[in-house]
Amino acid sequence: MNWRLVTLLGAVLMVAAWTAAEETKPGEAPRPYVQKQDVIYGEIHGTGLLMDVFTPTGKSNGLGIVDVASGAWHSDRGKIRDHERAQMYDIYCGKGYTVFAIRPGSRPKYSGLEMLANVKTGIRYVKAHAAEFGISLDRLGLTGASAGGHLASLAAITAEPGDPNAKDPLRKLDTSVKAVGVFFPPTNFLDWNGAAAPGDRAQDLFFGDRATHTPEETAARAKELSPALLVKAPTPPFLVIHGDADTAVPLQQSKILVDAIKAAGGSAELIVKAGGGHAWLTISEEVKTMSDWFDKKLTE
Repeated sequence: MNWRLVTLLGAVLMVAAWTAAEETKPGEAPRPYVQKQDVIYGEIHGTGLLMDVFTPTGKSNGLGIVDVASGAWHSDRGKIRDHERAQMYDIYCGKGYTVFAIRPGSRPKYSGLEMLANVKTGIRYVKAHAAEFGISLDRLGLTGASAGGHLASLAAITAEPGDPNAKDPLRKLDTSVKAVGVFFPPTNFLDWNGAAAPGDRAQDLFFGDRATHTPEETAARAKELSPALLVKAPTPPFLVIHGDADTAVPLQQSKILVDAIKAAGGSAELIVKAGGGHAWLTISEEVKTMSDWFDKKLTE
């Protein structure tokens, strides 16, 4: 299997589906948010890490959603536009959520582990500024789709405690979240619908370089980046939504994550979209379903 080609094709299909899902109507109501672009939430390799903040124009519900904006492990403004087309920010901000669209970096400049660290930095930043944003730092939701869903799941499964003695104020804060809702995430690079690890075809994600790595090193890194293989109790509750016609990321990837969370005693739910590919034309309906789920889980 040409795993990289499949992933890239999936990203193209997702953009096409979300673009087709967007409807612009004359005289439509203004969007229910104010968007602040390119907020610097951290720094790596001397480069600023960026997020967009979507603040509701109506009454805030005091809750925040961290959205990992990444597709095929590429993160740029186009990924945020994809989520706009899926009505993600309209739906969440319309309910009073403040949404933080984190861009964790792109391969091959950043490895998967660096992207994971960047997501955690973003979570810490949001918590550090919770009072400024008018949200509860203890009731954060975490979301993402495809590669963004993978990084969101991985960050939640490998949440880190805060270090009260850290010199960096952000490091004093933990990276835990209260609930996780993701779409069609890769979750196990050692079992890709029955196939072996993708090996050097995913080397830029695994290692961020073109050096030679042994099969053992590759398998070890694949496991480090596979949330389904890292599940330990306790975990936050998960909602996973995946189409049964997805040719980019197999439905099996969501099933094994949900099964692993349940086996560890956690709460996880899988919604299968009949006929759904790697995104679908009516995905905003499932975004609404996920937002309703967050309404419950973040207020329990």
